[in-house]
Amino acid sequence: MHKTVDVSVDAMIEDLRTLVETESPSRDLDSLAVSAKVVAAVIENRLGGRALLVESEAGPHVHWSAGGDPRVLILGHHDTVFPLGTLERRPFAVEDGRATGPGVFDMLGGLVQAIHGLALLDDRSGVEILVTADEEVGSRSSRALIEERALACGAVLVFEGAADGGGLKTGRKGCGTFQVSIAGRASHAGLEPAAGVNALIEAAHQVLDIAALGRPEIGTTVTPTVASAGTLDNVVPAEATVVVDVRVESAAETERIEAAFAALAPHLDEAEITVQGGIGRPPMPEAASAELFAVARQLLPHLEGKAVGGGSDGNFTAALGVPTLDGLGAVGGGAHADHEYLEIDAMAERAHLVAGLVRAIQKA
Repeated sequence: MHKTVDVSVDAMIEDLRTLVETESPSRDLDSLAVSAKVVAAVIENRLGGRALLVESEAGPHVHWSAGGDPRVLILGHHDTVFPLGTLERRPFAVEDGRATGPGVFDMLGGLVQAIHGLALLDDRSGVEILVTADEEVGSRSSRALIEERALACGAVLVFEGAADGGGLKTGRKGCGTFQVSIAGRASHAGLEPAAGVNALIEAAHQVLDIAALGRPEIGTTVTPTVASAGTLDNVVPAEATVVVDVRVESAAETERIEAAFAALAPHLDEAEITVQGGIGRPPMPEAASAELFAVARQLLPHLEGKAVGGGSDGNFTAALGVPTLDGLGAVGGGAHADHEYLEIDAMAERAHLVAGLVRAIQKA
């Protein structure tokens, strides 16, 4: 691999510390506004130029362009799943070859590696960076911008954390969330239980019906995850809700699942069912990553590619037919968990991988 200039791991760690210590919970607009400015400053400090803040109802997205004809989009996000105060309980730390702290793996480490990898390039023409504010909550405000820049650039490198063992993510399931709301009728559970319509019993029927929609043998998982019902121990429940996580590998399964949820019917007389949600992220087929993954393997022959169940903004770009390679970010683990970590020894190699991929795309 081309290594005329090396990256400074110490400098990457300092930038990572800066980002981690700027808490950025999804939907916290004040925190995200600060975080966007910090991300923009890191980009400008390492790459020059000006990073623009693109305001949205979900917080500011950060967009930087090196100029020239768009050729490759570096895609990431600066929002995290951790609430304010997590940093105080779990501060940024470097110990035993690992960096820890909220967001190091998902996905602030990937952003830092991407920026420092681009800094290795003498020619950055055609490179764009887009760092969104709402990936962890569905990318509703950023999707149109992501799709616009992906189509303009024609290739997308996604800096979500690596797969287990440092592998790249060559395929992803489509994913979404449904909320099933049940309306019944309250009554006194002791005096006249039959006068009510028990929303909890209806919810129990629906959970079994919904779970039966899964087809794990072809990659479709349908998992009821959160349920609530009732108000008091002596009242027949008038309302209940069931939240369901869905993952699919094909567009055909997307259509089948969404149609099945739309067709859910009550088991109890007079119960009513309302369904909200859908499969918001389309599947990312492995074919979308094949060309770019082959280039990555030329640069680092030991790399493995893995199809994974989680979704990212790469799902949107791949669904457009834009070549997309994911999992280029931090090597580590524990996304969304207290034991989240990043392997420091892998940071320089991943930064050089960024540079090599961008060079190859520029020459293509």
